[in-house]
This record gives sequence, C-alpha cells and structure tokens, in this order.
Amino acid sequence: MYRRLPLYFVFKLINKFQTRLSKRGTISSMIALSSVSLVMAQAPPVGQPMAAPRPLFWVSSTAWPDGGVIPLRNAGRGENKSPAFEFHWNLGTNPGTAPANLQSYAVILHDVQNSTTKGTTDTLHWSAYNIPGTANGLPEGLGPGTLPDGTQNGPGIATQRGNPPAYFGPGAGPGPFHHYVFEFYALDTKLNFPVTPTRDDLLKAIEGHIIGKAAWFGRFPEPGE
Repeated sequence: MYRRLPLYFVFKLINKFQTRLSKRGTISSMIALSSVSLVMAQAPPVGQPMAAPRPLFWVSSTAWPDGGVIPLRNAGRGENKSPAFEFHWNLGTNPGTAPANLQSYAVILHDVQNSTTKGTTDTLHWSAYNIPGTANGLPEGLGPGTLPDGTQNGPGIATQRGNPPAYFGPGAGPGPFHHYVFEFYALDTKLNFPVTPTRDDLLKAIEGHIIGKAAWFGRFPEPGE
C-alpha cells in the first residue's frame, strides 16, 4: 500500500529530480523520477475515503506478565486454578467495541514444547468454548463441565484421564522450562457437539468462524526449580 503524498510535495520532488537529471543525466536520477511518478500514479484519488480500521481482539491478565513464569497457583502440580483474563477490542490504537457479529469465544491451552506421540502434535492441556460473546473476560478458577453462563469445558488432560472436562494447568517437571500458550478465538457462531469434542473436532468447528484471535504466553516451571 502506498502512502498518498501532498501534491505540492510531489511536484517539488519532481522539479528537484528533473533539475538533477538535466545536470547529470544519471541512471539513478531517472529511476528516482520514475519512482515518484509511480507513487503519484498509484495514490488514491483525492477525496477517496480511507478503509475503516477493523476491530482487533487482544487479552490481558494480572496472573503473570505475558511470557513470564506461570505461578504454582495456576499450575497442574500446584493449586491448578485457571487464570483470570480480560478481553479487549481496539480500533487501531484506540479502544473499541466488539464486532456486532461476535457470538462466542473459545480458548485452547497447550504446551508447545511437549510431544507424547512422537509426532508434531503438542500436548493439549485444556480448552473451553461457547464463552459468551458478551463476556469481558474469564474469572479465576473456572469449574468443570458446563458452567452457568453456557461456557463449556472441552478436551484436555482431564478428559484424557477419564474425568469431566476441566482446566488442567502446566505440569512440566524440574529442568528446562516449557512454553505454554493460551490461544483465544473470537467467533461469529456458537458451537454444538453431541459429546465432548476432540481437539480436531474443536478446531474444525471454529474454522471459517474466527473474527479475532489473541494469545498469552507463559513459562513453567520457574527457573531453578
């Protein structure tokens, strides 16, 4: 995308390069003049409105700084409480409102450095979907199963162990820390599954319905633990 230059500035540049071209006749001057002409030719017509900025989704949390160490309070081998998150929407750099077609949110927590199947798929710890589109975030310590507001816990370590779907935090043992990511999706639909879905089921269901995406990273365990 080219930035439109004020006409007086464009003509000033053209006059400058024409003078240089007449004096030197250099190839570089010819290229420079051509570049200015190209910018002028491709600039949008005067009075044409600029495209409106689209709403951008992002999240924040006071549980730990983005990319920081995940506390034991939120770890699987600690208190195992799901962290609180706040949802935000921006128009460019300015605070905005959620899109009118927003219906729900979903979140997926996975350990991007762990593979237990000798393949490329990492370890899914927890997921939740049908978080209301009117929600301003997630409170700390979500319960298992389907919650009163319609939020549904999805596939993760809890279901793999035969338990009801629920949050299961980081659990990497002592040694080099693992990187964990909470991926949030803003969707223009609500999801419906007859039974607790698999990870693939969940990802296929949200495909084509994502109107915003955000992420929050963390490391675990604490260095030296």
